[in-house]
Amino acid sequence: MHTNAVLIVDFGSQLTQLIARRVREAGVYSEIVPYQKAEAALAAMRPKAIILSGGPASTTEEDSPRAPQAVFEAGVPVLGICYGQMCMAEQLGGRVESGHHREFGRALVDVRKPSALLEGIWDADERHTVWMSHGDRIVALPPGFEVAGTSENAPFAIIQNEARKFYGFMFHPEVVHTPDGAKLLANFVHRVAGLAGDWTMAAFRQDMIARIRAQVGTSKVICGLSGGVDSAVAAVLIHEAIGDQLTCIFVDHGLMRLNEAEEVVRLFRGHYNIPLVHVDASETFLGALAGVSDPEQKRKIIGRLFIETFDAEAAKIGGADFLAQGTLYPDVIESVSAVGGPSVTIKSHHNVGGLPERMKMKLVEPLRELFKDEVRALGRELGLPEAFVGRHPFPGPGLAIRCPGGISKDKLDTLRKADAIYLDEIRKAGLYDAIWQAFAVLLPVQTVGVMGDGRTYEHVLALRAVTSVDGMTADFYHFDMTFLARAATRIINEVKGVNRVVYDVTSKPPGTIEWE
Repeated sequence: MHTNAVLIVDFGSQLTQLIARRVREAGVYSEIVPYQKAEAALAAMRPKAIILSGGPASTTEEDSPRAPQAVFEAGVPVLGICYGQMCMAEQLGGRVESGHHREFGRALVDVRKPSALLEGIWDADERHTVWMSHGDRIVALPPGFEVAGTSENAPFAIIQNEARKFYGFMFHPEVVHTPDGAKLLANFVHRVAGLAGDWTMAAFRQDMIARIRAQVGTSKVICGLSGGVDSAVAAVLIHEAIGDQLTCIFVDHGLMRLNEAEEVVRLFRGHYNIPLVHVDASETFLGALAGVSDPEQKRKIIGRLFIETFDAEAAKIGGADFLAQGTLYPDVIESVSAVGGPSVTIKSHHNVGGLPERMKMKLVEPLRELFKDEVRALGRELGLPEAFVGRHPFPGPGLAIRCPGGISKDKLDTLRKADAIYLDEIRKAGLYDAIWQAFAVLLPVQTVGVMGDGRTYEHVLALRAVTSVDGMTADFYHFDMTFLARAATRIINEVKGVNRVVYDVTSKPPGTIEWE
């Protein structure tokens, strides 16, 4: 249990995770809960400060979300952002109306009064750029509140009750489009709430090792390695805590990148000397995927076979009471809905969600409080090689979803070689760390080409590279055309079966990062 934490009450904003990230960047632990569960979380966590997120609803609508009254009676600082600000204002006796001028995008806020929340960042009579996204606005303040800042269409852009340490922003400080936003949130947790910025990966490492030992005791733990960063960091952390009580199982489904399986085995058996069971199940997986082109069906087949294979290997080990998983915080919170209903399923996740029930095991999930960039930081803290920690995300179903249409060993081998050349060129150009994710996709399309004096009829290969902070949104990477020409030429010359290369310039949204 974290003794110095910030509770973030989520009203369904797409930006809520950014609030948590900004608070954590200030060295303070934060946790997101949906508004429906906020009262229970408040009692359990006893946070030192509370932030109310934005959201898509309007406080003027009947049955729109509200914060529990306990939030305002907890005796801790509260910051409301956009919908959270209006919710706080209305619940404390103010009034909100719809139908006024809306503000979306950049706006200018005029600072009217000094404020502990703004101190050292914005002074009275200054004007600053912020990012707005609202259609309602406050028209009457609650008792005890005053205006600290205004904008053209938001006369209550910044409100405060300094006696109770209640504050509200109509704008979004969590986005990069509000240049001083991160500083303002840091001011709230440090200056207003008095929290020290001592939540570090070194502190997390020691705390989690103690928690793992307390949870596991002398029992055995098994951990599924995927070859990715998350499961690797989880395994190394658990091994540091309990040593050879941990056994890792690496199910090689034959859908990994070039030489990746060998790298995983070398790292864990050789470098870390962690007990590892390596299962080459590639023929089983490829046999089951033969003739399957629907991406959801592919994912389900891979998930089912993984569970069956993992289960069989775990049974051979025997005696394990705990199953370790590299579950991250976004996996825990991404399905929060502001209306309490299910979120739309874009893609099935590849997590081994069926394993705990099937195997009647308790879960050890040491990363479930962390975001992806924090997992990488923990990996560096644990001494994992930078080439491993800094590698781009890779999907659980592997190359199966980078090979649209039917899958065969020949297609996968072609894709592996092309993908390796593409990543090699990116590294040579010094661009690998500037890109969130880069990969090749072998399309189920063949085109006519000419090589030498002969006609070819071979596959089209698509190259994809995106920039992102957390994978929630992404923009395509703006390569220089000289780079693309060089990469395409190498691929066509060195990879038999590809005679045409294209570059994907779709952002997310409207597309997804992966093709399937």
